[in-house]
Amino acid sequence: MVLAKILVGLVALLHLYFLVLEMFLWDKPFGRRTFGLTPEFAAASKALAANQGLYNGFLAAGLVWGLTLGPAGTAVKLFFLACVVVAGVFGALTVSRKIFFVQAVPALAAVAALCWA
Repeated sequence: MVLAKILVGLVALLHLYFLVLEMFLWDKPFGRRTFGLTPEFAAASKALAANQGLYNGFLAAGLVWGLTLGPAGTAVKLFFLACVVVAGVFGALTVSRKIFFVQAVPALAAVAALCWA
């Protein structure tokens, strides 16, 4: 159970990090380096990235909510982890395979730990 909480918490922290990257750092040097963006593309896509960051924040909020519910939050955590997995698979298929490993694999590990607990 402790491992599951830690993994769910790590997935939530990852998505808070994605929120910061996409909403606030997208067109800054760190964000452009992280995503390999030109200044022009970063400026042109800033609003889209902020929207994507907001959705990552909702995923993090859902996972934190699930953690605050204790054992009753298992279904909530599984739902939001499934959303993360779907987003990670979609990102891997449409943008970069790296997204699968950065986003979906940690969520899958958390799902496995929740099911094991």
